[in-house]
Amino acid sequence: MAQVKTPQPPPVKTPFAESLQAFVVTTENDSTISGTARLFERKSAKGKWKSAGEKFRVVIGRSGLAWSSDSAPEAVTVFKKEGDGKSPAGLFPLTASFGRADKAPGISLPYTKLGEYTECVDDVNSFHYNKIVDRLQVGIFDWKSSEKMLEIGPPYDLGINVAYNSYPVVKGNGSCIFLHIWNDATTGTLGCTAMKREDLQSILVWAKPDNHPYLVQMTESDYKKLRKPWSLPKLK
Repeated sequence: MAQVKTPQPPPVKTPFAESLQAFVVTTENDSTISGTARLFERKSAKGKWKSAGEKFRVVIGRSGLAWSSDSAPEAVTVFKKEGDGKSPAGLFPLTASFGRADKAPGISLPYTKLGEYTECVDDVNSFHYNKIVDRLQVGIFDWKSSEKMLEIGPPYDLGINVAYNSYPVVKGNGSCIFLHIWNDATTGTLGCTAMKREDLQSILVWAKPDNHPYLVQMTESDYKKLRKPWSLPKLK
């Protein structure tokens, strides 16, 4: 049986309706790379969402946003795919964390310290597609391309796993989606959501596994349409 290193999403997806923490990212449209981020909390699944801090800037994929096929509204016909440079729009659990250093105090999410052989597999033909693995412990080495995470440098000093395309993994729908540190405020990512180091550090301390934290990410217009039917936090 192959061994796969964390971070891994739980075998059963906790629905957003049970989430008590939401990291909300909205963008002006589906092609911009800049977004506004906000944190929200509620005391119970039926409670009212309340702001948990000041809003801040993030950057997303260099090609903007594309909806996840498993959470898109009915009218959507174009979905995120591997290598499209787009960040996923939709609702996604934040399941685990990683970094170059030892786990810092205050981090509750499962944590993986990156090593020389820590890789995120983006080869659509691999058994381990869209998984973070240790090359020396994985058991089945069948991929031809991957992110060697330690080599990414400062952007991966800290990160949070976004459980996109994870329940289940669909070959070709996109892989290796994280919250991580940005290069700067004007450079888009390959599909992740990136921000200042201090903002990411705040999210890492804020996110609690028992509260089932979620990334909620979409355009401002989609958010307005979906806020009430999806019971999303009210933006101010």
